Amino acid sequence: MKYLSGDEEKQAMKYIDDAAEIALNSPCLRSKCGSVIVKNNKIIGRGANVPPNKKPLEKCIKDSLPANFKSEKHCCVHAEQIAIMDALEKNPAELAGSTLYFIRLDTNGNKTEAGKPYCTICSKMALYAKISEFVLRHKEGICVYDTEEYNKLSFQFKGD
Repeated sequence: MKYLSGDEEKQAMKYIDDAAEIALNSPCLRSKCGSVIVKNNKIIGRGANVPPNKKPLEKCIKDSLPANFKSEKHCCVHAEQIAIMDALEKNPAELAGSTLYFIRLDTNGNKTEAGKPYCTICSKMALYAKISEFVLRHKEGICVYDTEEYNKLSFQFKGD
């Protein structure tokens, strides 16, 4: 992983801002997230986290699951997954070697830190789609992960 600075950081923030705009459209009750996938300075895929049926929920299923539930606990399809599917539909030939930018918004619509890599579903899907890099916003700055490293770190995550 590496933290960006200068022009690279400014360019990454542009795409994170684009992802934040998309995240505002998420109907999720817990967290609004957005992703864009970029290749050759062109956005080739977009996504916000949404319930599988694309309809707003009255409550999040995560709140009713037992602590020992053994699968992914979020009620929404992740923004990263939606962006990958969007790119596969609209720009399949450009997905290999692309970069995925992700952002999470707080309840007021402000950008927050993305947190450490944790979602093995998204990391495996990105590897399968041949995405080269994940870009996240941390309190230390904009961080770029090689997708192999992101996947490895996701499997090491110990939080909830």
